[in-house]
Amino acid sequence: MHQTLLHIPKEIAGIPLFGLGLLLALWVGGSLLWLLWLVCRQGWNAETRSLIPLVVLVAAILGFLLPVLCDEQGLPIRSYGTMVLLGVLVGLVLAVRRAKQIALDPEYIFSLTFWMILPGIVGARFFYVWEYWEYFLRPSRESPQFWPTLGAMLNVAGGGLVVYGALIGAMVGLVGFAGKYRTLLQKQGVSLLTLADLIAPSLMFGLALGRVGCFLNGCCYGGLCEAAWAVRFPQGSLPYESQVHRGQMYGFSLLEHPKKEPIVLSVRPDSPAHQAGLVAGDRLVEVNDKSVYTSGQAQQEIARALYTQTPLRLETDSGKQIVIPPVSIPDRSLPVHPAQLYASVNALVIGLFLLACSPFCRWPGQLFALMLTLYAVTRFLLEIIRTDEPGLGPLDLSISQYISMLILIGVGIFWFIQTRRLPQKSSLRSESSSAG
Repeated sequence: MHQTLLHIPKEIAGIPLFGLGLLLALWVGGSLLWLLWLVCRQGWNAETRSLIPLVVLVAAILGFLLPVLCDEQGLPIRSYGTMVLLGVLVGLVLAVRRAKQIALDPEYIFSLTFWMILPGIVGARFFYVWEYWEYFLRPSRESPQFWPTLGAMLNVAGGGLVVYGALIGAMVGLVGFAGKYRTLLQKQGVSLLTLADLIAPSLMFGLALGRVGCFLNGCCYGGLCEAAWAVRFPQGSLPYESQVHRGQMYGFSLLEHPKKEPIVLSVRPDSPAHQAGLVAGDRLVEVNDKSVYTSGQAQQEIARALYTQTPLRLETDSGKQIVIPPVSIPDRSLPVHPAQLYASVNALVIGLFLLACSPFCRWPGQLFALMLTLYAVTRFLLEIIRTDEPGLGPLDLSISQYISMLILIGVGIFWFIQTRRLPQKSSLRSESSSAG
């Protein structure tokens, strides 16, 4: 785990970089020259005007957002954001190379990338903030402040993007791009489904690198594991704090969802909790002489007992009194599955499989449908070993598992309809022959 790669200083030779500083001035000046060059080259057309929102957005980030994200040392460059950016670049290069198969001008791929990135990030962050809204209220839930809360919500580089949110947002951008350039794309014989086939492997390779960023950041972690490849995260990481709050440092585990009842899910044999008489299925009513009604309330008291090195006193609904003596505060978490690396390898394998299958696809959209099918199935299975997302609903599944099921239903309908049509040529090869 290595969350921060480096810090960019706030000033250089006394000149501020962020806010109303050097970076904003360079961006505004460079953008004006760029737009002037485009006007001289192609005129004040729709394509030139479409770049203005991007220029304004970057200026707003430099002038208003980056100062909020700075800390005492400057602007932190997070490993998570760096790997996500690297994933975007790798996906872009691959898409440009594959565009040659359908004789599509690479400039369209660059434009398509911009169309997909922003909605993808917005969708990914929206899903994450919506799922963990209570954790974004700064400085507290009782008296949140607007700017600190907004800064926490927009701190994408620090981690917190939901893959399915990114996929939905990127698809919105793809549809918007196809609609805007519909006439030009039709002249080259390129359809929306063909574009989806083109970018499918890029999405998987980008995800493979993004999951490495998750590993470096410590998010999207797995459950306890005794395998030789298990990993231990340092103090302050998300896996470590989760284990502290759920009681796993004492040898038992509470329900993850903070609003559910404080029920003990499991007790590790020969652990301090087991020796004190705690058993799976016990429902806690008091922790450290305080009444608890939810798992979240119990978790706070459990963490307080560990960090203050005081005995953990529990009372169950059956009246059983349990006292667990203090345990030492470990430097690292208990060993857990490197779920992030599992997901990275999974995305890489799917991406390579898509490239291998591409020449054999018979109709437009088949490769993209194959990607959705494989990813939805494997994501559902990978969620089983992850413990960062609590179970919800009657099936006690994570949000990602519910979305996986919906995607499988939708793509299943797509497969059913397409396989009953007359066989067509490969989407990429047929588009290439028609364009040539």
